[in-house]
Amino acid sequence: MRPDHPEFSPGNREYPAGKVTLTPFTVDRSPIRETVRRILNAALKAVDPAQAVQRFVHRTEGCLTVHSASWNLSTFRRVRLLAIGKAAEPMAQATAEILGEYLHDGLMIVKSGSRSDQPISPKIACLESSHPIPDERSVQTGERICEFLRESTSEDFYFILLSGGASALATLPAQGVSLTDIQYLTQLLLRCGADIRQINTLRKHLDRLKGGGIARLLYPAQAVCLVLSDVLGDPLDVIASGPAVADPSTYANAWEILRQYDLEREIPESVRQILRNGMNGHLPETPKPGDALFEKVFTTVIGSNRIAAEAARQQAQEEGFHTAILTTFLQGEASVAGQFLAAIAREEVLHQSPLPLPACLICGGETTVTVKGEGKGGRNQELALGAVEGMDGLSALLVTLATDGGDGPTDAAGAVVSGETLSRARALGMSPADYLKRNDAYTFFEALGDLIKTGPTRTNVNDLAFVFVWKD
Repeated sequence: MRPDHPEFSPGNREYPAGKVTLTPFTVDRSPIRETVRRILNAALKAVDPAQAVQRFVHRTEGCLTVHSASWNLSTFRRVRLLAIGKAAEPMAQATAEILGEYLHDGLMIVKSGSRSDQPISPKIACLESSHPIPDERSVQTGERICEFLRESTSEDFYFILLSGGASALATLPAQGVSLTDIQYLTQLLLRCGADIRQINTLRKHLDRLKGGGIARLLYPAQAVCLVLSDVLGDPLDVIASGPAVADPSTYANAWEILRQYDLEREIPESVRQILRNGMNGHLPETPKPGDALFEKVFTTVIGSNRIAAEAARQQAQEEGFHTAILTTFLQGEASVAGQFLAAIAREEVLHQSPLPLPACLICGGETTVTVKGEGKGGRNQELALGAVEGMDGLSALLVTLATDGGDGPTDAAGAVVSGETLSRARALGMSPADYLKRNDAYTFFEALGDLIKTGPTRTNVNDLAFVFVWKD
């Protein structure tokens, strides 16, 4: 299809500057290059953390309204702010601007390297920490949070702002469990392919901040908890390990996860002891639904994967595509998900099904990678690598995107696959299957020039994958 095809002509419409500048080799050669960029940018703009806060939080003089609840700020001794996660800074900035003179002080925990050069407010202290594996800074921030919340009273009001990454950025291991133990367990769970619900179930029973821990620390103060969701289905007890909500999971649930992945003998002895003591009733459970701790905490989700996917769908429709959101619950092995999406692309090319052409099919979710090799990559890159052979020869594009801009421990957000990717790889002597065995998707797409690099987006609502198919 020509770049000036009427179905893709932008006409006189204006589009805001986005965060994604697509430079991969394959996209640069595509006739729908700018169209793809606008669609990806629309998805990210819809979950911009600052704008999400502004949509939900309003103040008129001393009257604060959040969604369906309201408070009179002038009745409180202190109005305080605690923000943790990859989107902590923009969420905190927007909240501070809304609160104005009512804000007493605040504490913000951000991912190392994502902090802006200018402080957002002299009232808000900022600490950098580690993700996805916690380190000494994570313990220091956990201790700082305890200090910040200490001596809270019923005359205090808190804004708790949570986003993806919070679980690793601040940790306070249970008594007897070391940081090294937590690090080792986290690595075990990540490498075996455990999903975020399972990982956070373990975290909630091994960390004093998680599983309602922050609600316990700030009680009896009142609080609003605003959540930018990075978990499928937006379960409040899983996002950021549920520090301000009730925890329905148990020590027995945590142990069963270890059994599922045959990790009982590999975990540190301290972890084994904590879980056994908990299951035997020698340790208190995390606070459960109905606990008085949560009566004064109002929690709401202000951004999610579904919101991002829907914004992308609307933009794609404006661009002339027939569009559909296939799912926002894409899970399982990343490479297998890639094979599935390649099969969908082939169905579109050969049979114009499930949509007429041109088509844009959107998936959201969070896949996993069972690490067996020593390569470099992330789940979005591995998903793309899994699609390479199935996409061969098709007039189609597969684009994968981690909405936070960081896919795994790499500087890439995702990758691009076209019908020419396999032949180009073979010309360089590269076999997709070999790179999959090594979990080395980054090296594969780097050689082809097809990594997507956005830098930190300062939002995080899981992953998006797009299948674009057009008429030749």
